[in-house]
Amino acid sequence: MAAIKNTPEPDSPERGVYLPLEEAAWLYQANQVRPEDLPMTAAQALAAGADTPALCELAGLPRHADPRDIRDTFEQVLAELGIALPDHRLAQRYALRRLAMRFAAGEAGLAELASDEWLEMEVEAAEEQAFVALLPPCACCIEYTLGLDEVAWEAQLRNAARALVSHPTVGPGIYR
Repeated sequence: MAAIKNTPEPDSPERGVYLPLEEAAWLYQANQVRPEDLPMTAAQALAAGADTPALCELAGLPRHADPRDIRDTFEQVLAELGIALPDHRLAQRYALRRLAMRFAAGEAGLAELASDEWLEMEVEAAEEQAFVALLPPCACCIEYTLGLDEVAWEAQLRNAARALVSHPTVGPGIYR
């Protein structure tokens, strides 16, 4: 599924201007971005060279603006730039891959990985399944549900995260 329409080709230099907004669109669809963070994303896109009336409006909204106004303006920005919102299921798969990337890079801690949200999502790739299978439903359950010592579990989880990251299947700029 093409996540982007009417934007520059994936290898084009102009494409870099839209990447923060494309990623925000994917994370927005997966409920992984807070509305109050979207004005800063818009400001970054403006600084990178994107420019539409709605983008300027969104960048000027305060963090404490009504979340509905922020969402509506963000969706208008995407429409003006020709960036389509991805399917919710694909967006969740991208958010899972992004979490694995952050964990593999040491940017996400073990407690951040624990969530029943990931256990309920539909996965397709074997790498996704392997990563999700190692995730506990909550932080307090880590020692009770794993049956492994934490060091061994973390090593297995890092390996699964690296495998998932090395096989991108969905996300901004990836067509599937």
